[in-house]
Amino acid sequence: MTQIHGVAISRPLAVGSVAVLSTIFIHVFAIVVTVRFFRYERKRGRTGAGLLVDFPILMLTIVIAFVAHLIEIALWAVLFVICGEFKDFAFAYYHSAVNYSTLGYGDVIMSPSWKLLGPLEAADGALMFGVSTAMIFAVIQRLILTRFADLRTQ
Repeated sequence: MTQIHGVAISRPLAVGSVAVLSTIFIHVFAIVVTVRFFRYERKRGRTGAGLLVDFPILMLTIVIAFVAHLIEIALWAVLFVICGEFKDFAFAYYHSAVNYSTLGYGDVIMSPSWKLLGPLEAADGALMFGVSTAMIFAVIQRLILTRFADLRTQ
């Protein structure tokens, strides 16, 4: 196992890469669900119909993104338990949430064998939050452009 200053590189990088790919899959699924939902609402003529209709569409979009994040945090927590870093899932989930959100309290530090998973999860979380932001922005933009004809470009 390749190590730099006592911190393992190869195995955590390989395992972390699988976790990142898994979270990408989860987020792609969330985007597909959001797009299908939005298209369904659009076919029904509900998008841009007014605040009382647009609000639930936007709320559901945000909930879908948030649930995807919670599932991804859980995936990383399960990985930490499988790797033997934590015995308690709840504690692993807490540590995962701190890493994933890039909050970085630093109150829990993993062993040198798996320490690299922390920054990998933080990078993954930052990327997935960016994807969620783009997804939510796209829905907001479509709602605005559908509702307000004067904002559409010629």
